[in-house]
Amino acid sequence: MNDPAAPPTRKGPPIPVGRYALILGLVALALALWGIIDRVLFRNTLRREATAATAPSVIVIKPTPAPASEELVLPGSVQAFIEAPIYARTSGYLRRWVTDIGAHVKQGELLAEIDAPEVDQQLHQAQADLATAQANSQLALTTNERWQSLLATHSVSQQDADAKAGDLAAKEAATKSAYANVERLKDLESFTRVLAPFDGVITQRNTDVGALINPGASSGAALFREADTHKLRIYVQVPEPYAAATRPGINAELHFAEHPNQSFPASIVRTANALDPALRTLQVELQVDNASGELFPGAYAEVHFKLSGKTSDALRVPINALLFRAQGMQVATVGADNHVKLLSITPGRDFGTSLEVVSGLDAQQSIIINPPDSLADGALVRVVQPPPSANSSTANPAEGK
Repeated sequence: MNDPAAPPTRKGPPIPVGRYALILGLVALALALWGIIDRVLFRNTLRREATAATAPSVIVIKPTPAPASEELVLPGSVQAFIEAPIYARTSGYLRRWVTDIGAHVKQGELLAEIDAPEVDQQLHQAQADLATAQANSQLALTTNERWQSLLATHSVSQQDADAKAGDLAAKEAATKSAYANVERLKDLESFTRVLAPFDGVITQRNTDVGALINPGASSGAALFREADTHKLRIYVQVPEPYAAATRPGINAELHFAEHPNQSFPASIVRTANALDPALRTLQVELQVDNASGELFPGAYAEVHFKLSGKTSDALRVPINALLFRAQGMQVATVGADNHVKLLSITPGRDFGTSLEVVSGLDAQQSIIINPPDSLADGALVRVVQPPPSANSSTANPAEGK
């Protein structure tokens, strides 16, 4: 019998334990897969971060287009238009000097006088020898005329008449020689007056009254030095990269330390048309008007040239961006993916701190400054900004002056 006090028993379908176990298994599997995937993603992220952290840091710049015109500043040596040392042509003692340094003289103006008694005596002797030669020549002429008259009457032989004619010719030659000697000594005596060879200013006086004078440049010092400063010559050594662009007719400006706020126009009048094999430079001559006398020969000048660029397509890169490999000259560029690409370039003119690139490089490409020698094509790099102190030196390192 059933106990009336016992609770009623409810009968129904059995509980689905297997379904719950399957759900729990799927959840566990999903959690396991999620953990694995998360660890793989974290490991890949960590690997990328580690690779990026170990990538070399580089600074990049853009190539600079070659300017249509550029300023070239070079040192120049200022010289007088004409300058010459004045030597004595005769020996003796200085009697007096008339001009001193800074004196403006005209051509033919007296500078000094030399006392040369030996030359005077030689001239007197030569004049006496000339008088003797002239007397002998006159006697020989008279004798020859007489013998020619006697020969006409067959009073003398032809041999004797020819001898008298030959004696006359010899005496006339001796007279000419004596006359030439007199003229030579007259010219030598005229050299006792030292004259200015051209219009100019006396820049040196190296003698004084009573000084012993020896003739010629090899045996004595120059008595004076004269310079024509109405126009000045400026000589400049132009480096080889600019030699082709430096031609006669190009204008320039001269700057002097003694005239800080003033410039003087000048122009190229000629070039050497050949490079110095030792310096690899082209000698250039400029001329500047100096009628006012403001400028002095021997001064140092800063010459500013305005030169045209070589080509409008050429680019310039700094020297410290170049790589010298077996493939030739290269530059390292960085793309948007921060990977390196090495480009072979065709170099142009070398400007010392920068190089002209004729082909092989685009103006929009970013090139690496100071690339390491071990840098390989395709390598990953990290682009960083240059420090503020270096911005001015790396912003436009390839620009010309």
